[in-house]
Amino acid sequence: MSKKKKRATSQRKNEITKGIFTVLEKEPSKSFNYKQIASKLGIADTRDRNALIKRLGQLKATDRILEVERGKFKKKPTLHTYYTGKVDLTTSGNAYIITEDFEDDIFVPYNKLNKAFHGDMVEIFLRPRRNGKKPEGEIFKVLERRKNSYVGIVDKQKTFAFVRPTDPKMYTDIFIPLDKLKKAKDGDKVVVTLGNWPDDAESPYGEVAEILGKPGEHNTEIHSILAEYGLPYEFPYEVEQFAKTLDTSIKESEIAKRRDMRDVLTFTIDPKDAKDFDDALSFRKLENGNYEIGIHIADVSHYVQPDTVLEDEAYERATSVYLVDRVVPMLPEVLSNLACSLRPNEEKYTFSAIFEMDENARLINQWFGRTAINSNERFAYEEAQHVIETKQAKIPKEISIREDAYTISNEVVDAILTFDKLAKIMRKQRMDAGAISFDKIEVRFNLNARNEPEGVYFKEAKDANKLIEEFMLLANRKVAEFIDKQKKTFVYRIHDEPDEEKLLALNGVISRFGHAIDLKDKKSLNNSLNQLLKDVKGKKEQNLVDTLTIRSMSKAIYTTENIGHYGLGFEYYTHFTSPIRRYPDVMVHRLLQHYLDGGKPPKDTLYEDKCKHSSDMELLAASAERDSIKYMQIKFMEDHRDQKFLGVISGVTEWGIYVEIMENKCEGMVRIRDIKDDYYVFDERNFAIVGERTKRMYQLGDEVYVMVKETDLIKRHLDFSLVGRKK
Repeated sequence: MSKKKKRATSQRKNEITKGIFTVLEKEPSKSFNYKQIASKLGIADTRDRNALIKRLGQLKATDRILEVERGKFKKKPTLHTYYTGKVDLTTSGNAYIITEDFEDDIFVPYNKLNKAFHGDMVEIFLRPRRNGKKPEGEIFKVLERRKNSYVGIVDKQKTFAFVRPTDPKMYTDIFIPLDKLKKAKDGDKVVVTLGNWPDDAESPYGEVAEILGKPGEHNTEIHSILAEYGLPYEFPYEVEQFAKTLDTSIKESEIAKRRDMRDVLTFTIDPKDAKDFDDALSFRKLENGNYEIGIHIADVSHYVQPDTVLEDEAYERATSVYLVDRVVPMLPEVLSNLACSLRPNEEKYTFSAIFEMDENARLINQWFGRTAINSNERFAYEEAQHVIETKQAKIPKEISIREDAYTISNEVVDAILTFDKLAKIMRKQRMDAGAISFDKIEVRFNLNARNEPEGVYFKEAKDANKLIEEFMLLANRKVAEFIDKQKKTFVYRIHDEPDEEKLLALNGVISRFGHAIDLKDKKSLNNSLNQLLKDVKGKKEQNLVDTLTIRSMSKAIYTTENIGHYGLGFEYYTHFTSPIRRYPDVMVHRLLQHYLDGGKPPKDTLYEDKCKHSSDMELLAASAERDSIKYMQIKFMEDHRDQKFLGVISGVTEWGIYVEIMENKCEGMVRIRDIKDDYYVFDERNFAIVGERTKRMYQLGDEVYVMVKETDLIKRHLDFSLVGRKK
């Protein structure tokens, strides 16, 4: 099924659901069979009729409609029609309920929340619509809490205590009886577990689960970030112990079951500070003049077996979390840094995609399966880049990860240069086919021994990075294509087409900088997006435009329903290449091996639930990573209070302007009330604030000078004072 067809199917399902409720609610005293409902909805074809029957069954099973007699349905006799949805709380205290029953989100004022919090699944009923108003409702009951623990600061009184949550979307403090306070002191930052919320109480009851430390201290704040997202920072004892009992020795009896590639030239290319190496490349020339290229991935599924505490923990975590000063791994160190890590001169079990290619990067043959390798070399990206740029075998001391300068073999130089040549051909083919080139600036910090930031630098993807990227993309794409063509249950990484409204909004913003995107058709759009990203490179607006462009895109997710990957321009795509740090890759390895062994496809519902969990955890991890960068940026700016910085206005709101400092990408706010030379009002249409008396305008994209006014490590907020406009 094509992308468009699958999207249309999902949309049609929603339309049918709404249609069912429309028919039943119009005549609530009557009952209807599927034929009568189909007639009223104008459903004539078999596919839609079957979808209607299936949906009626689902709505009955979830108790949303009544089956009064076999095959006859009617509206539930209630005072209200109840709907289920998810709470999206705004910082003002009001909420919107996201539900598949309505196109528009349902507005709920703060006094009708009925003790619901942000992210909770709730049951709501609609209030009568006022003329022209969007739907408005009232929360009837909380069905499921999104989270049961919050990070906050203890406010201790004589006979009781409160915890004030740091989450801006948590609108109430939490009451703590003194016997539930543990040993927490006044002012401590803690994790508190929610208890009940009695009807006569102003606040929910809670209990201190963990004392994080004093607010503002480095470890306290890093652990706070993890706790806020419900992410662990250590492994349970039983998981660590289980991992230590694993037999991680390499056995010839196991190698005999695999393709033995220990004698083939193999090496890894990774960041210089990497500890886990989950992919390696092998290279050899064939007698026919073609190349055999092996993409070897750590065989995590050999060690992480189903129905073990290790498997359960890996699934729950679903991803490694990369904070500014540490990695919170998905797997214990004995696996992530030792047994599964493809370290040089160590025999390892791997899962491989092996391709025969000609010199023009045309694919001649492919093979997938379990292998054994012995990596000959380990390179940092900087070292491989040096080889690509100079074509020399000598690695100088200043970039060497072996302390001193050293020389590599001509065989390895030839392999790196061949990989680079092939990667550039594949990248061009990918771009020509409509892929979008996101090379977003990544902020990194130089930290001292106390994890304090001494400097900021930007990670730039060079040819060596792109070389690895292209071969990983090739393996991921070909594995997905191999299974999809067999029509078997599988885990895909999909990326839907962008939302047109978001693209129009993006066009509005970038026009301020003299840029535009062409929305005529997919090819025009993709070409203009690539041109835009190329045009802004190195300019003041690059980070802003990159960020806004990414936000205009759909989010990539894991699912069993393949619709392709829009951003990469691939019809088939999965994640196969990083099982040390991503659980979906482990699922892909298992399914691929299952099919290679002739196994029958399992039910896709089981894997769809796991895909949903993996996508959710990926989102949480990304949010935690962003928060840790924000924290470190603020910490860095604390030591630069007296310095004047040139920045660019990156956002405009009714309460102030956001300014991003050009040299370090730190973003803070200049509050309107703090600009004293005039009374400024928000001009939404022009993305600007305008002085009422002087008509002075500060607009999105303007360059301004700022100084640090206030830093708040606890709330992770940075305030600037405006010095003036760049002349």
